[in-house]
Amino acid sequence: MQRRRWDAETKAAIVLEGLQGKPVSAICSEHQISQSLYYQWREQFLTNAAKAFERHQLTRQEGYLEQENARLKNLVAELLLKLRKATRS
Repeated sequence: MQRRRWDAETKAAIVLEGLQGKPVSAICSEHQISQSLYYQWREQFLTNAAKAFERHQLTRQEGYLEQENARLKNLVAELLLKLRKATRS
């Protein structure tokens, strides 16, 4: 029998069925997977659940870095103007 490959979205949907209260035996029968495979997927899902919220932190950090970059660019521009004025005098 050839092994099937499951994409991440399908695995998540199957695990969510169980987390929403559907019996694991029914889920496994419906999708033709073993219960041990379901529990492996559930463990992976729960272990990586915190990553779903990391995007907000990265966005906040990126915003800070953009502000810092703009501040530094302004500082460089001011120093260049001062330097040009000093060399012209």
